[in-house]
Order: sequence, then structure tokens, then C-alpha cells
Amino acid sequence: MKKILNKYIPLFYGSYFNSVALVSKEKAAKKAFKLFCSPRKGRVLEHQKEFLDHAKSETISTEGVDLQTYKWKGSKETVLLLHGWESNVYRWRNLIAFLQKEDYDIIAFDAPGQGYSSGSILNVPLYTLCTEKIIATHNPKYIIGHSMGGMTMMYNQYKHPDNSIQKFISLGSPSELSEIVDDYQNLLKFNSVVKNSLNNYFKHNFNFTIDEFSIAEFSRNITKKGLIIHDEFDKIAPYSAAERIHKNWKNSRLIKTQGLGHSLHQEEVNNEILTFLKSE
Repeated sequence: MKKILNKYIPLFYGSYFNSVALVSKEKAAKKAFKLFCSPRKGRVLEHQKEFLDHAKSETISTEGVDLQTYKWKGSKETVLLLHGWESNVYRWRNLIAFLQKEDYDIIAFDAPGQGYSSGSILNVPLYTLCTEKIIATHNPKYIIGHSMGGMTMMYNQYKHPDNSIQKFISLGSPSELSEIVDDYQNLLKFNSVVKNSLNNYFKHNFNFTIDEFSIAEFSRNITKKGLIIHDEFDKIAPYSAAERIHKNWKNSRLIKTQGLGHSLHQEEVNNEILTFLKSE
């Protein structure tokens, strides 16, 4: 029964958006965008509480959201961690242990609608505004972003090239909004009228079209050092995204893994991260 529901619920939404568009394209776009930005998972689970509660720090309010931050104090440079979609800071537990052994100062926060943070909507522009607030508050020297967190990290640098960040690490990050929206359309089967209206919604509210939002293109303007780690067989974000980003990001290094998946929690990945952070 669950499989049947998972198959037909998206089709219901697509049909609903198509129907709404017959009356109001703007309303259909707004509803399609809201669903697109509504994570279904990522709130704190019971087995995650002990790890997260132990490191809870201040709550920072910005953009109408209360962001739960976490702190692991160290004597070395401050590292900011940005998790991905339908996730929370718990996903960093393995890497945090490696960073603590090297005595880095670690700051992280749950994105809007994730973990202990408030809100129900998450998208890269909102995540970027929240990230910039955390950067201004904690002045990190390095940022590590996974998946959507990596997109946010690079988009934020494109928007704010003169900040204090010196090194960036991207783990399994997508590049093209167009590919993500195409997957969304294929899942829900909404028509081109809805998609075009959604495109207009992006342009009106964020000043870019679906095709214009490209991390690979934004990376042309990033001059600081970057490490990109991506698995060749990543089923969530295609490896080709890493290749496009690396090609345009002149001061970046690309590491291709095989069989480590999208999450990239493994010891060999964490060792590569530490090597990069400690390099000149």
C-alpha cells in the first residue's frame, strides 16, 4: 500500500497544479514552489538527540527563522558545516570526530525546517541568507558543504566574494537548478504551463530563471581554494555536476570516489578533508 501511495500522491499533486493553472498560473506556480521547497524529513530523530543536545549553542534569528546552532570548541581555525536537503547537523558526526582530533573550532546549524530549527520551507536563496548571518556572527575561515549545503556555500561565495572564508569543500553537490526542476516535473507530471509559470516565479522572486541558476557558472567567479569530492556513481547528484563546477572553478581540486555513495561519510573522505584544510 505504501508503494502505491508513493507512486500516486505525486501524480495527484501534478494533476492538481495543472488544474489550478487553468484558473491562475501564478497560483499554480506558488503552490508548486511551496511543495518543491517543503522537506518531508530532517527533523531530529530519537537516536540523534544525545549527540545534538550535547553540542547545542545559541539560537540565531534571521529571515523569520530561529536557527539552532551547535558548537564544538577548539583552538584552531573555525570550520562551518552546511548539511544538505532533508537532513540536519547529525549527518556531520563522523567528520566532527576527525575535526575535533585536530582541535578545529567547529560551528554548525540546522537549516530552516530541519533539525531543531524553525520553519517549514528550505531553498538555496533562503539557506544562503541564513549562512551569511552565521558567517557574520562566527567569522569562520573554512566551510564544508554537503549536497544542497555545498550549493549554498558556493552560491553564497558568488554573492559575497569578499567575505572571510579562505577554503571551501564541496561534497556531492548538484550544480544545475534546471536538472532538479526537471526531476521534479518528471515525478509529478505537471505540464509545461505550470513549469513556465514556476520559471516566472523564480525570476520575479529571486531575479534568476531556472536555467540561469547554475553553480558551475557561479563558480567562474570564485577565486579562493576549493576541494570538490564526488562519487562517480552518485544517484542523487550526478558526477557531471562536479566536473562542470571544477572546470570553471580555477582554484579547485576534484577527487572522484567510486562506490562511496552520496553521503560521503567514509574515513578516506574525512582524511582528504583534513589534508586539504592543513595544506598551504
